[in-house]
Amino acid sequence: MDLSSIVTDNITEVLVKVIEFAGRRHKILTRNILDANTADFLPMDLDVAEFSDVMMTGIAEHIRSKRLLLCDSENIKFGVGGDFVSIEIVDQEAKHLLEGNMAGYLELQIEKLTENLLNKKVAVQLLEQKHGQSWPTECLNDEPRMEDKRQGL
Repeated sequence: MDLSSIVTDNITEVLVKVIEFAGRRHKILTRNILDANTADFLPMDLDVAEFSDVMMTGIAEHIRSKRLLLCDSENIKFGVGGDFVSIEIVDQEAKHLLEGNMAGYLELQIEKLTENLLNKKVAVQLLEQKHGQSWPTECLNDEPRMEDKRQGL
């Protein structure tokens, strides 16, 4: 299910964007773990602070004028129909850890995955409360399980 099809108002749109961003970030962080031993691998991430700033600016505009205005930033680009692109950036902290501290690197990735999962869970619960219904799990959980990713599924 395309989450953008449930957007009926500005707050729902923000929550859907958070869910989509978290799903994209989950895939990147999972890849960071699975490909850590690949030669010349660079760990990537999405700029969470930048995304948060873009969303907060849009919410502030919504409060001020009752319209949601989401503006492009360096790594977040909005298109027509509610689509947006989030550009991956090299995770410098993870890159440094990967060069000499694999345990620290994996711990960082797991911490980021945990934070990301909580962000997504909160957005999903807010969306469910707002609409008074639960969404089918497959609609909101687009991340492959790590064991599926390892098997190429």
